[in-house]
Amino acid sequence: MSVELNHTIVHSRDNRESAEFLAQLLGLTVGTEWGPFIPVVLANGVTLDFATVPAASITVQHYAFLVSEADFDIAFEQIEARGIAYYADPHMKHPGEINHNDGGRGVYFPDPSGHGMELITRPYGGWS
Repeated sequence: MSVELNHTIVHSRDNRESAEFLAQLLGLTVGTEWGPFIPVVLANGVTLDFATVPAASITVQHYAFLVSEADFDIAFEQIEARGIAYYADPHMKHPGEINHNDGGRGVYFPDPSGHGMELITRPYGGWS
């Protein structure tokens, strides 16, 4: 049996703000609002459905995105230009740095709802 992740719901303080934040950063399109969801579709067909929930109900999650070197450059420029705090590690012990794990580049940063976002140019283990 073939199993693929189709979509996941991302709890947000403001679904539109969070969807637009990610879409603009990664050069993606914000889809049409459907019920309580604002979708952002990734290149592999997985949809992130952003839903507004009370801030106290948000459990911080981690979302890692595999991007090309060129897309990393574009997104990282925006992270710096917007003054978004970024880190080389998920524990935020190396602020203002990126990592070079597995021969690529990686960066961690928060989204508007506090979720831990990560951009990497090489998957863990270094395979392409």
